Amino acid sequence: MQESVLQATAEERRRVEERARMRFLRMKQHRCLMRERLRTVTNIRIVLLGAKGSGKTSALNTILRRDSDQQLGRTAQSCVGEGLVFGRQLTVVDTPGWWMNYFCEETSLFDRREIALSLSLCPPGPHVFLLVIRVDRAFTETYRRAAQEHLELISEHIWSRVVLLFSFGDWLGGTTTEQYLESEGHPLLWLVEKCCNRYHVLNNKTKGDGFQVRELIGKIEEMMSGCTGCWHYEIERQALEELETRMKTEAGRARDRLRRKEQQRQAARSELGELDAFGKLKV
Repeated sequence: MQESVLQATAEERRRVEERARMRFLRMKQHRCLMRERLRTVTNIRIVLLGAKGSGKTSALNTILRRDSDQQLGRTAQSCVGEGLVFGRQLTVVDTPGWWMNYFCEETSLFDRREIALSLSLCPPGPHVFLLVIRVDRAFTETYRRAAQEHLELISEHIWSRVVLLFSFGDWLGGTTTEQYLESEGHPLLWLVEKCCNRYHVLNNKTKGDGFQVRELIGKIEEMMSGCTGCWHYEIERQALEELETRMKTEAGRARDRLRRKEQQRQAARSELGELDAFGKLKV
């Protein structure tokens, strides 16, 4: 019994390694093809998206090569960082995160608005969206759906501009990125395929000479070279109008709920006052 289990485990490991090898080869071939189309890039505009605690702010500091040893809190409002990195002027927008197991309708109206309108902080629009995911936590179907819903607040067509950025890369140890992907399961692989096999691992603890940031910039430039039409992403006016309409509708519903609650409180106070007056009369 134990021997059969060991054999099954070894066979599964072999299959994972083979799939990882094939994924790595496909990624290398695609990158070689994109390098042939590379054009000179002097500035890159980036928007960071991800769940709370995913490491977006640490990623911003690493990408901009900032030294930040202080304890980082959650990003309550979208903010912008800028810097000259390896000859490119980078603009990086950090956005509020969502709870990993919260779907879009469970995220606050304010946070949804901040995510959706983050594009306006790097005009005329971002070149790339980096979806930050921790590698030290199992990635479930709930997490996948939450990520999809929050990204599609911006647009359903956003995926052609998304690169998966895996944070806490030191946790992988000797495991390759491809081995991690192939062993993690369908929800994460769905995201990888949705992003056309674009991904990068970032180790915020080992900044070193900036090799990992240089590699990330290279992958972004390759993605830009493969894009048809405009290099940067512009929010669709119709999508923006629909978003503003939804926001106004939800804000109106929130006001209605508050008004009903206030009416209920006033009715309760009135009843208590009447009971108190009745009690005094009896005495």
